[in-house]
Amino acid sequence: MTPAYLKAYESGVLERRIDQARKWLNRCTLCPRMCRVNRAGDETGFCLTGRYAIVASYGPHFGEERPLVGRYGSGTIFFCGCNLMCMFCQNYDISHTRDGTAVTPNQLAEIMLWLQKQGCHNINFVTPTHVIPQILESLPPAIEKGLNVPLVYNSSAYDRVPALRLLDGVFDIYMPDFKFWKSESAAKWCTAPDYPRRAREALKEMYRQVGDLAIRNGIAERGLLVRHLVMPGCVDETREILRFLATEISVHTYVNIMDQYRPCGEAFNDPLLRRRITGDEYLSALEFAREVGLTRLDDRRSFLLWSI
Repeated sequence: MTPAYLKAYESGVLERRIDQARKWLNRCTLCPRMCRVNRAGDETGFCLTGRYAIVASYGPHFGEERPLVGRYGSGTIFFCGCNLMCMFCQNYDISHTRDGTAVTPNQLAEIMLWLQKQGCHNINFVTPTHVIPQILESLPPAIEKGLNVPLVYNSSAYDRVPALRLLDGVFDIYMPDFKFWKSESAAKWCTAPDYPRRAREALKEMYRQVGDLAIRNGIAERGLLVRHLVMPGCVDETREILRFLATEISVHTYVNIMDQYRPCGEAFNDPLLRRRITGDEYLSALEFAREVGLTRLDDRRSFLLWSI
């Protein structure tokens, strides 16, 4: 299967999207924070990122979902900064800081090409929402040197639909994490009360673009893959999120119901977040997924299933 961005490059669509995306940096409204700072002039807003993307680390990753990992791993690129900034973030030292290396489009292209050379089955952009223009402008030099694996948009789902439309026909795989159903939870833990609405809108747009996850020979080629991190004391929100996926996205949605929440960052400041989830909470989430008809669940062994 030919990655979508190759067709976009050949048709001139990619160049037009790059021009559009760069203009957004002049008064940035890429994400729902709507900071309106001049990132083209290297000003920074909520995401802590100016003109150039800041890379914290990159390499083949074997802890991702099974269809992304395959035999040689998912080629992950972790960006510093974030537009959501959850207080319990599992990558707190990356998302809440600028402690990485600012990269030009050519340098980001070289990272992608290096990952492909290692045999990675895809290029997995982790926390990409705030660096959509920087990713897009790195694609032509990568394509001209032979990039030809699918691109994965691995986001928190705190995305704006107009920004996602810049990626239509460019990205093959979307992997959002639908975190909260209640505005109160999103307001408390990431100062984003509009998160649930934005996430629902984003997932619908992502699905419109790529549809259900298509897998060939065990490797994802195109489509939507949704993550949901089960939070302590929030099984009711998990149920509503799973119901939404089954009834308003697709009953064939590939879902990773994750059990690996652990207190990180500022989580110890909140009594509810100081503990891990229980085995019962996780099993309840799995059971409800099946009740609403979601059967394409990532089948990696769970820590909790081994420990209860």
